[in-house]
Parts: sequence; C-alpha cells; structure tokens
Amino acid sequence: MKSTNPHRWRTIDIVIASVVAVAFGVIFWAWDAVWAATENAFLFFPPAQAILYGMWFLPAVLSGLIIRKPGAAFFTETVAALISALLGNKWGATVIVQGAAQGLGAELAFALFRYRVFSLPVGLLSGAFAGLVAAVFDWFVWTYAYELWNYRVPYALFTVASATVIAGAGAWLLVRALAPTGVLDRFGAGRERALI
Repeated sequence: MKSTNPHRWRTIDIVIASVVAVAFGVIFWAWDAVWAATENAFLFFPPAQAILYGMWFLPAVLSGLIIRKPGAAFFTETVAALISALLGNKWGATVIVQGAAQGLGAELAFALFRYRVFSLPVGLLSGAFAGLVAAVFDWFVWTYAYELWNYRVPYALFTVASATVIAGAGAWLLVRALAPTGVLDRFGAGRERALI
C-alpha cells in the first residue's frame, strides 16, 4: 500500500539530497580557497569578508526548496559539511557540527510554515536563519576573542545579509532555473512549473 504521508522520504529524496550534499561539499572545499585568497582584500574592514559566507548555506536552502520534507535542509547541510571536512579544510572537523547547526537554522524557516510554503520569502528566511545560527556559532567558537562592536556585531550582520542573498535568493533562483529543464519533475518544484 502506498504511503499517503507527504512528509515521508522517498528514495529519490535521499538520492537528490545526497547528490546536492556531495556536490556542495566539494564546492565548500573550493570556497575555502576563495575565502583564504580574499582575506587581504578585506583588510580595510575584516568583518566585511562575511559577505562571502552565504555560499556555505546554499545547499540547506536549496534542498529544503526542492525536497520539501522535514530534515532535508539539515541532512544536506550536515553531509556537505562532512564532505568538506573529509576533503580537508583549515577549520577541521568543527565544520561538521557547524554545518549541522546551520542546517537546523535553515530547517526552522520551512518548519515554521509546516513544510507547505516554498516561496521566495521562505527561502530568504531560511537563508537568514542559517546565517544567524552561523553567526552565533562563530561568536562562541571562532570570533569570541574579537571586539564585540567593531568586529563580532558587523560580522554577524554581514553573515546574515550574505546568507539571505546568496543562500536564500540564490537557492530560490537556482530552483527556478532548474525547474524548466524537467530535472525536478518528481518534486513539488517541478510539478509547479508544469502547472504554469
């Protein structure tokens, strides 16, 4: 008998979440190099480098918008962070815990709408929540020794803004670009495109 639970994961959901996670795990690893290469460009105001931070939240929002099931954002972000750690980065295994926390932040926006609304505002909120969780995590793990008002607060604001734009809007635009190709036809995003 076929399950009628709309929140139950299908095999295709697991496969797509895993593919997105692995792809972004590699992108994260490459983005680590971009982050390192741009440090000198932000010497005028180091917290501003956080405008690049949003890339690290994109798979969580993307997966949430495509799969539309509880745990999609969390699973994808956590696995992407794990892949990134396995490939090697300067932050070590701590990124796995950080990725899980960011995934939970992104997940919260979808949960607030009971996994029924997948609009641009929800994508933006998901990105913003992921960025907020990352900023708070960073306050206690990475930037605790820095001055509050001259570094940590601006860093947090840049992080949330970057997450909202790159992860939130970026994921939504990516779904909109993928839907017409037919690759999302087994998901709500693809079926919505077919109805237009």
